[in-house]
Amino acid sequence: MPLLSFTLEPLSTIIPAVRAALAGGGEVTLDVPDPDVGVGLYAGEPGAAGRHRAWSVWADLADALGAHLLTPGKTGPGRVSFGLRLYASTPAPDADGYGPDGEWSRVDKLEDPELLLTLVEALRRIDPPAGGRVLALGVNTGRELDALALAFPDRPFDVVGVDTDASALATARGRHPAFTFLHLDVTRLPHPELGQFDLILALSLLQSPGVRRDVLLSALRRHHLTDTGGLVLGFPNARYRDGTLSYGARMKNFARPDLSLLCADVTDTRRDLQKRGFQVFVTGKYEVLVTALPVGRRVGRCLEL
Repeated sequence: MPLLSFTLEPLSTIIPAVRAALAGGGEVTLDVPDPDVGVGLYAGEPGAAGRHRAWSVWADLADALGAHLLTPGKTGPGRVSFGLRLYASTPAPDADGYGPDGEWSRVDKLEDPELLLTLVEALRRIDPPAGGRVLALGVNTGRELDALALAFPDRPFDVVGVDTDASALATARGRHPAFTFLHLDVTRLPHPELGQFDLILALSLLQSPGVRRDVLLSALRRHHLTDTGGLVLGFPNARYRDGTLSYGARMKNFARPDLSLLCADVTDTRRDLQKRGFQVFVTGKYEVLVTALPVGRRVGRCLEL
């Protein structure tokens, strides 16, 4: 594995050198100033050991170049080394669908700290009442419903989850036996038998093929949301690459993330809900959450997990 050593070089010099080394063999070792020595300095600011860069800078560089950041080690006074290894060329985990026997079943989105914290915050912001009704759209195996117990550990809910994958729903029933799970296509909403809910949750659903976001939101708002109910809507801003959550919405034939469609969908959703009398909050990183509750309703407090 080639070794590259940097001390005072700017990032504009480092990136081409690292990219070339990765292209040549798929792995490279970097020897750089110890980030711990420069805590409190800005990225690129001179320190006792050279130009300071926090571990977050090296993690961002690794992802930007399509590589894993490998475990670092100290190499001498004020110096550390770490490896970069290119992501393997593997299919996305959802390439073969979302069934419990596919690759997607290995993904636990609540292991993303940004999503975990912002989702709990969003749920507490809406603050559904004890015994209230919760509708989860595109629920899949129900793993993200664990966030309800995290946000409200002593508050029971009447939860209904819907999805089009029968095998995923079977797994969800095993995971949450107290909840109700229905085989239902969201494009067929409204569905009068469902009734109304105090909280409607839809993560990574509104940009799915066949789903018309405006039509679905209209059906939810008019027929399935109580007068005091709120919504948490998730828009993905990442993809999985060789087991790693990689930042940024991707478009075909674009080398770098392009957030045009994401920004348009989030902005249009926010604007539409505000016109309909909702106060709207936009939070998150790898999944952007749009949280909406009626104007005049007090926002829940104690939002932190």
